[in-house]
Amino acid sequence: MKLLLSVLLLFPLLLLSQSFEKGEKLFIEKKYDQAQPIFENFLKSNPNNLKTIEYLGDIAAYHKSWDKAISYYKKLKVTNSKEADYYFKYGGALAMKTAEVSKLKALGMVGEVRTSFEKAIELNPKHIEARWALIELNLQLPGIVGGSESKAIKYSSELRELSPVDGYLSRGHIEEYFKRYTEAEKQYKRAILIGGSKVCYQALADFYKNKMKQPDKANTVWEEYRNKKK
Repeated sequence: MKLLLSVLLLFPLLLLSQSFEKGEKLFIEKKYDQAQPIFENFLKSNPNNLKTIEYLGDIAAYHKSWDKAISYYKKLKVTNSKEADYYFKYGGALAMKTAEVSKLKALGMVGEVRTSFEKAIELNPKHIEARWALIELNLQLPGIVGGSESKAIKYSSELRELSPVDGYLSRGHIEEYFKRYTEAEKQYKRAILIGGSKVCYQALADFYKNKMKQPDKANTVWEEYRNKKK
């Protein structure tokens, strides 16, 4: 009788576990629309399951439903204030939301965006993505509301210490943004020299094609990449 009771009590938990695993499998397969209702149902019985909340936040972000994403990510960082990625994702969703609101309201949100990325770095000093985000933030914001080339360069220099490839790519991005094209080209070539990944070649090829208006050079870059992969 005790064994039967134990099985009856355990059975719903097993079903819930299988439900989560099914949702996770669909998420990994990028079948987000199928995974979403499974996670939402699972969350009803497990309202503090952080991984489920994170998955739902990621799905909302994928669909550019920024209010939903912000809500999910905010719950994550409140529940676990020691996880750097939660602050990074919250800051990222908040940053994307600023593009949908008035300029005045967006300016009021910028401070929280910045502090979220900075908090991610405080919690994880090796957080690469948060530094990239802060570089972009400092480039896009006018100086009067906190934008700063020197701060962007500072984070790029930190990236070079953590990941030389990211350091050179980010510095190339900064130089390109300010139309210092000769220096941008050098930085992208350095990234290729030490990294050699498709991302590195993509950065240089896009630079030639979109900024320098030299599609032939862009094609040469891709030809070099293809030959390297043979």
